Amino acid sequence: MAADPKKTEASEHHAPAKPRPAGPIIIGPKELPAPPKAVAARKRTSLLLAEYSTPAKCLHAAEKLRDAGYKNFDAHTPFPVHGMDAAMGLPDSPLGYLVLCGGLTGVSIGVLMIWWMNGVDYPIIIGGKPGFTLPASVPIMFELTILLSAFAAVFGMFHLNRLPRHHHPIFESDRFRAASDDKFFVSVEAEDPKFDLKKTRVLLEATHADAIEAVEETVAGESPKEETH
Repeated sequence: MAADPKKTEASEHHAPAKPRPAGPIIIGPKELPAPPKAVAARKRTSLLLAEYSTPAKCLHAAEKLRDAGYKNFDAHTPFPVHGMDAAMGLPDSPLGYLVLCGGLTGVSIGVLMIWWMNGVDYPIIIGGKPGFTLPASVPIMFELTILLSAFAAVFGMFHLNRLPRHHHPIFESDRFRAASDDKFFVSVEAEDPKFDLKKTRVLLEATHADAIEAVEETVAGESPKEETH
């Protein structure tokens, strides 16, 4: 006897659902996301730091590095040392040109502003005097010249000195704290094309440094590079 199709559909529709297994649902390994790869941290030499007890020794060390062709090095002293710029081979600072441009911009803005406001846009004739005269504009021209020159000096100094820089690898050295007290330092950056850990150390030793330290910093996310020891 053939089964009734309506009864068969009804029995399948009202069939009880299979019980859900107890416990956590286990997902196959292909469905799990891959764990993030750990970024290996390593240390690398950032600079060589040489310490001196007198400004004359520090000045002599800067001259030695300059004559050897080093470019990325700096001197750190608790007070300005006369002749250090020449010893390091530094050119004249372009800050004066930036201040000059700021001053010329200020005086030009002052003249144009007063000429337009008092002589063209809204002239007021008082006692038959002209709306724009140069002597009457001198105070405003002076103020704008000083203002924009000061802005150019401050922000130009920040730009030329690459400031603000909140951290530098040299701060990893505990010995460097004496740079603001009574010690003099010369640092040679590892980014210098002539930098060689062994040869640069030998050169600094020839300057009769009191101490030489290889300052390291922690670097993450970079492939290790070979360093010359």
